[in-house]
Parts: sequence; C-alpha cells; structure tokens
Amino acid sequence: MSFERRTVTVEAGSDRAYDPAEWFDALVVVERGEVDLECDAGGFARFRQGDILWLAGLPVRTLHNPGPDDAVLVAISRVRV
Repeated sequence: MSFERRTVTVEAGSDRAYDPAEWFDALVVVERGEVDLECDAGGFARFRQGDILWLAGLPVRTLHNPGPDDAVLVAISRVRV
C-alpha cells in the first residue's frame, strides 16, 4: 500500500474553508502552530503543535489560525487508485 504526504499551511490570523474531499482518509498532524476548528454549530476546538487529528466526516465549517505564526498541517493518506 502506498501513502501520500501533503502539507497545508494556514497563514497567521487567517481562515481556510473546510473541504471534506481535501481531508478524506487523511491522518493529520499539527506540525507547527495551532489551529481552531469551527464546527457547523458554531463551537470551536483548538489543536496545537504535535496534536493528531482525523478531519474526515466531521461537521467542520472553517479552520482558523488564531496565532501570530503560520500553522502547518501534514496530512498522510492512502494513495487512491
């Protein structure tokens, strides 16, 4: 089985719209910084450097970087054939 590694950067103080297809089957590690996940219901969950996430199928609206530095997320997923 083959895997692919993707790096996603959320710039300091900015938002990134949640796209379920982007995170399908991916294990996500917060490599640097921190990111808030804004849920469809309006609540937030904060994840920091070293945290491991599974974003597939969640009711997330936006990824927000509240920090002064860029947040770097690394997504590992199986290669789709």
